[in-house]
Amino acid sequence: MNTRINLAGIEMKNPVTVASGTFGYGREFSEFFDLSKLGGIITKGTSLKPRSGNKPTRVCETASGMLNSIGLQNPGVEYFAENDLPFLRKFDTAIIVNACGSTVEEYVELCKILNTLDIDGVELNLSCPNVKAGCMAFGNTYEGVKHVTSEVRKVLDKPLIVKLTPNVTDIAAIAKGVEDGGADGVSLINTLLGMKIDINTRKPVLANNTGGLSGPAIKPVAVRMVYQVAQAVNIPILGMGGIVNSDDAIEFMLAGATAISIGAGNFISPYTSVDTVDGIEEYMKKHNIDDINDIIGKVQMN
Repeated sequence: MNTRINLAGIEMKNPVTVASGTFGYGREFSEFFDLSKLGGIITKGTSLKPRSGNKPTRVCETASGMLNSIGLQNPGVEYFAENDLPFLRKFDTAIIVNACGSTVEEYVELCKILNTLDIDGVELNLSCPNVKAGCMAFGNTYEGVKHVTSEVRKVLDKPLIVKLTPNVTDIAAIAKGVEDGGADGVSLINTLLGMKIDINTRKPVLANNTGGLSGPAIKPVAVRMVYQVAQAVNIPILGMGGIVNSDDAIEFMLAGATAISIGAGNFISPYTSVDTVDGIEEYMKKHNIDDINDIIGKVQMN
């Protein structure tokens, strides 16, 4: 069986990656399994300079999901290059850096640095719902997405994937901006904007008041958006949003995703991602599928 896929020019041994922000830089999970079993690792959001993130409380559970308002806390690209990347490069898996910024200039300067590093690609984060500057300001219009993408494209030779927010009216139009801006792929969805209120204090549970909803609760929305984007663009899709097992992964691929990312599922079990790799192979055996690429976008609509 062939489980290899090509995501936006990135060769991967299987279509399973881990979503930005839920896997850190892999150190903790490496204590549970060999990271080389994954098709790829998407790092925690990395910025030009260190970020302290939002004040606590930053995470809370909800029905079939969780809310987070971390605020892209990270040690910055210089620390990543010196400390985290050498560790990640010990493993036989694709390394994709999630890049975040508050201005177009920040994105460009960051990607200039990333272009010099030994990484396989960049996931440009234009979609984080819990930072007060950047990201959402660029990520919710066709023009904004196209502009940032095209500016980054000028300085980045490596494969470029742009991550989109679901908090828009027409996700297909936004994805078209990614394609028209020169990106090699698109990833979706990031978290849905949500809120939880403590009925005793009458205050939002999160200090930032609102945060990003992830987990199984958002999967039907994510599958629908992946399908819509697959009909609108000709670049590959990295699908995510509520995937916790191989059945979920297959569903996303049938909707049009070339590869998938597991996010909140990593908090349910540290083995979710490798179990998904094994489950995909079992599905292929059960259905006599020789090449995983044969199922991409093969949903049969009613």
